[in-house]
Amino acid sequence: QYAVVGTDVYVLEVNPRASRTVPFVSKAIGVPLAKVAARVMAGETLAQLGFTEEVVPRYTSVKEAVFPFIKFPGVDTVLGPEMKSTGEVMGIDREFGLAFAKAQAAAYNPLPRKGTVFISVREEDRIDVEKIARGFVGAGMKLTATKGTAEHLRGLGFECTTVHKVGEGSPHCVDAIRAHQFTAVINTVGTPQAVLDSFSIRRAALETGIPYFTTAAAAEAASMGVALQGTFAVQVSALQDLHANYVR
Repeated sequence: QYAVVGTDVYVLEVNPRASRTVPFVSKAIGVPLAKVAARVMAGETLAQLGFTEEVVPRYTSVKEAVFPFIKFPGVDTVLGPEMKSTGEVMGIDREFGLAFAKAQAAAYNPLPRKGTVFISVREEDRIDVEKIARGFVGAGMKLTATKGTAEHLRGLGFECTTVHKVGEGSPHCVDAIRAHQFTAVINTVGTPQAVLDSFSIRRAALETGIPYFTTAAAAEAASMGVALQGTFAVQVSALQDLHANYVR
């Protein structure tokens, strides 16, 4: 873990462990890496173990963290450097979007298949909002956004209705979330004040069980997953079948 102050980089912590990463990668490639490492430390070579080449799976593996926010009233869902997760899940598929969708479903944040997505993004993320919106619209979903984002989306040629921010008076976006008018919420923020102002949006989505995304990257992955769910049947495979050619 690092802290960056201007051009100075400080090392806060070096953790020579891999309690989460090694099991995930082992499952992703079908090689028991901890076992391999232990045998190497005991004197065997990688050549003797038959593990001398990189394993490149025919699919994508997505790791998603599971957070207990719903159990703590008043807690914000915006992430920071603190360890807040209580577990992890894994989604595997040949298509990245479907692997992401599987991971979200396992993390109790399943992607919608229909309905209306609410979008409110900071100005820096508007460069990505076209790709995000296109995936949802392509899956047959409708768009609703706060004023600035809605104007930007309409300028790109999307049909998009406008909803008030909380500070603009009722009925506003939080009222609509609590009334289950949306099936997904995308909310990215920048300044500390914006984080505070949008807390009620994230909390309302959490409490009503509506899937929400707080980064442009996650929103884009979600839009890909939503689009692919409407095109391909989501299938489940056993790890043993996926790794039939790799397990040692």
